[in-house]
Amino acid sequence: MEPYEIFITKWKKITGVDLSLYKEAQMKRRLTSLYEKKGFRDFQEFAAALEKDKLLLNETLDRMTINVSEFYRNYKRWEVLETSILPLLNHNKPLKIWSAACSTGEEPYTLAMILNQQAGLAGFDILATDIDEKALSKAKRGIYQERSLQEVPASVKSRFFTKQDDNSYQVKQEIQKNIRFKRHNLLADSYEQDFDLIVCRNVFIYFTEKAKEELYVKMAGSLKKNGNLFVGSTEQIFSPEKFGLESTDTFFYQKR
Repeated sequence: MEPYEIFITKWKKITGVDLSLYKEAQMKRRLTSLYEKKGFRDFQEFAAALEKDKLLLNETLDRMTINVSEFYRNYKRWEVLETSILPLLNHNKPLKIWSAACSTGEEPYTLAMILNQQAGLAGFDILATDIDEKALSKAKRGIYQERSLQEVPASVKSRFFTKQDDNSYQVKQEIQKNIRFKRHNLLADSYEQDFDLIVCRNVFIYFTEKAKEELYVKMAGSLKKNGNLFVGSTEQIFSPEKFGLESTDTFFYQKR
């Protein structure tokens, strides 16, 4: 067995994450950089160390998931969500929304800010999930540096954030109260059902084509009829009808 295959087998046993579903060249490059920095000779030696060292394991999970996020990332897409997609949803009942692979929380908080400004909503509940416990801990705290808020409109910043002494910003409780943070493995765990909207952006790019197709099927199955899936700006779904979806706008897909 090749050293990387040994690593994949041990990693799945330790974490439940199947790296064979991730693009191999991309993942190998990222992990090789880490193990060389730590002084290991190959993937086999690295895998043996991970079984004994919890800190190294958490650092490797961090490197694997790459938590890069900001509020209102790709601002124009959020405008489309606000003006074209949300009005299509049923406002007579509270909206059920999933921010999948939410990283450090900027995305679900952005959703909550947009929804708080929507007239006529009966309410909403946002499930925000990620595989990385460290990222989720930061998300739950809701404290961010100014650089994460560069795309936030001034009116939104003043309404939904409290500035701290150290030039960081705390998300206000009225935004936090509608969000449930939870650890979730997209590739292995079961999915909740009946979502009006699933937001899963800048995640599919890490997976193999086979894994992506499996995720599209599962996410489409978790949407209500007429619910929407919102993906990242490099993640257009070709032939969405294969998954019971149709394009409603660029990077938005509605369940038929």
